[in-house]
Amino acid sequence: MLSFPEATELADEVRRLFEDLQQTHDAAPGGLHAPPMDVVEREESLEVVLDLAGVAPEDVRVLFKNNTLVVAGCKWPTGGPPERTTAFHLVERSFGRFARAVRVTATLDLSRARATMTEGELRIQLPRLNSGQEFVIPIEKVV
Repeated sequence: MLSFPEATELADEVRRLFEDLQQTHDAAPGGLHAPPMDVVEREESLEVVLDLAGVAPEDVRVLFKNNTLVVAGCKWPTGGPPERTTAFHLVERSFGRFARAVRVTATLDLSRARATMTEGELRIQLPRLNSGQEFVIPIEKVV
């Protein structure tokens, strides 16, 4: 669980992500929603997969801070706002801002982390730090 200062800091960071996205578009339509997400743990990595059909890669931000992975973005409607004479008979697709967060307790090598987006699916690979890896820690002589 995040402490209050950490949670506040993370909320501020998400707000900044949305402001960054807002600068590239006029206004975010709709409200905040959460796209479907899978988190798969493997021996060598943690993989997070989100369904983001219709979302451009430049409209998504991925951030790792305080042991929390945050994915935030915006799905924009195609064709602009509906005209006054438009009548919707069925509306199931959501538009607007989205955000998902996952708390991660594994030891990760974030320098090798990568995110790819293919056919509306965002895949984030978070490689584990090799626990069997040997690190030599030099000893400094203090005088």
